[in-house]
Amino acid sequence: MFWIVGGGEVFAALAKVQPNRFTLTLREQLKHVHWEGFHFEDLIYPLFLFIIGVVLPFSLVRRQERSQGRGKLYLHCLARSLLLIVLGSIPGGLLTFTRPPFLGGVLAHIGLCYFFAALVVLHTTWRTRAGIVGGYLVCYWLASLLIPVPGYGAGVFTEQGSLASFIDRHFISGDLWNEGPTSTPSGICIILWGSLAGHWLRSNRSGDQKAVGLALLGLASVILAYLWSFSFPMIKRVVWSSSYVTYACGWSLLLVALFYWVIDVKGYRRWAFFFVVIGMNAITIYLLSGIVNFDRIAKLLLQGVIDHAGVFQPLVLPLGFVGVEWLLLWFLYRHKIFFKL
Repeated sequence: MFWIVGGGEVFAALAKVQPNRFTLTLREQLKHVHWEGFHFEDLIYPLFLFIIGVVLPFSLVRRQERSQGRGKLYLHCLARSLLLIVLGSIPGGLLTFTRPPFLGGVLAHIGLCYFFAALVVLHTTWRTRAGIVGGYLVCYWLASLLIPVPGYGAGVFTEQGSLASFIDRHFISGDLWNEGPTSTPSGICIILWGSLAGHWLRSNRSGDQKAVGLALLGLASVILAYLWSFSFPMIKRVVWSSSYVTYACGWSLLLVALFYWVIDVKGYRRWAFFFVVIGMNAITIYLLSGIVNFDRIAKLLLQGVIDHAGVFQPLVLPLGFVGVEWLLLWFLYRHKIFFKL
């Protein structure tokens, strides 16, 4: 969430202050790949889905331990999904009716993926979920490789020639957009993969064993995805290819392993307070950033500093933007005001 609400702009501004190979590469990594390939920015969204999956075994088991029956769990999942879809429609205009809210938007997409993934988690063992994840990724790869697209043939992975693009363009939305029904199965797959990591974390193994296990699987997934990309390229936009899903989940596993080991196993927590404040009201700041003009507020407060910042001028406004958002979140955190689904 830090990167989404302005952290990316802060680090991208470093390339303007001190342009060199490192800062220019960093700025490039903070942009989405147009079509084929993978940048750091392309990891952020699937990491959200992956973390939802990690949490699912904990949250659902806790509710079951409270003697909540299947009916209540279904209603809980449905209510959370519908709320995400509605909230995702607010920044673009809830009642515009230009396009049904369930056909676009990050929160709506998360809502759909969460609902179906939660149902699978409720009714399956971790072995079955692992089989579903592996089976889907392989079948999707084979379908994209073997099913011909009219006018392009089979195994074409261009913006217009890929199977997912063809389905999206002709049967669903009529244009190409990042998150939608054609990417929903891959989103569900990422959450289910995350649920496997959550199941591992709930086991009775030692903290070191859990961290090492996650890291080894993550490394293996990254290597597998790289090799797979020669046959099924890493593509996020619309396609959410099997190699992209595997690569994103591999890095997600590595990051979860790292932070679990640092924070839970070793107990180094104070350094993370800045990010905890953001994470405790992630939905709040995500919605507000699409409604409130924090950029204008920061400029109003810091215009004098901007005028006298000299070579550091490009950094002032992005830092102020993040600072204003963080202070608002800190106020909510200090008063124990948390908006959760």
